[in-house]
Amino acid sequence: MSADNSNEMSVVQRIADNYIQMEKSIVNQLTMSSQHNLTMGGFREGIWQSMFEQIIPKKFSIERSVFIIDSNGEISNEVDLAIFDEQYTPYIFNYGQLKYIPIEAVAVVVQCKSKEIKSGDLEVWVKSITKLKTSLNSIARMQFNMTFGEDLLGRPRTQSSTRPIRILCCTREKDFTENHGAVNNFDFILHPSNKGRLKIVSTRELSSLKDWYISLNHANPEYTNREPFEDGEKFGLDKYVVQGTDGEDISLLSLAFQLNQLLMLINNPLLFPHRAYADMFNKELSQLSTSDRG
Repeated sequence: MSADNSNEMSVVQRIADNYIQMEKSIVNQLTMSSQHNLTMGGFREGIWQSMFEQIIPKKFSIERSVFIIDSNGEISNEVDLAIFDEQYTPYIFNYGQLKYIPIEAVAVVVQCKSKEIKSGDLEVWVKSITKLKTSLNSIARMQFNMTFGEDLLGRPRTQSSTRPIRILCCTREKDFTENHGAVNNFDFILHPSNKGRLKIVSTRELSSLKDWYISLNHANPEYTNREPFEDGEKFGLDKYVVQGTDGEDISLLSLAFQLNQLLMLINNPLLFPHRAYADMFNKELSQLSTSDRG
């Protein structure tokens, strides 16, 4: 091996070791928060938020304690962390300290839990997210001309209905195992391992990229005209797992590759349906106005 290659390998090793140290630091902070009775959810959310900020591209913003809204006026339960594209979707509807983010902009939703995870609570939270519907009532200029989110027959021109990637962050492994049925509603579960490192569990890890693509871009099953993605059948997220020299997975580095690959499968946000949200406000305000006059 040449000196140049040797130096290159040492740099790679140092980068890998840095991710391992980051994992240990995250686990130590989560452990200390429990030992010193820092049980406030905001403290733990801050730890997880800092982790995501280190692996998510800067085009995405991360907000804590928000609600997700769709153009039908449906609103989710509170979301601990929302990762969303603010570059093309600048709207965050504020009401004082409350923040409402349109579903079309949201790429990832994160639920942070510590102790006493209740299976029913997780299921209710997930349902509050899955009930939200993206709208195709959109117009945008593409390379050569104008395009619409759907054609004259109501068929989608791009993806039919995106959904955010769902992640559960918990502080104890038994919270995952004891609530196995409920956590299957999440795409990833993150928790400390008994070796002082992070463990990343994908409930869909054996699925191909094609399966992921369909799940994330065609969440509404009524649409069947899905674009072909045959090469996506060849491999799944297991191909993105990085193992350290000790044979252990470097979970944080693996998650960075896996999560960012999935983000590149979503044309997120959708062609944003500004008109749909304008219609939502007009409809609601018109009803209130009529009621006041009555």
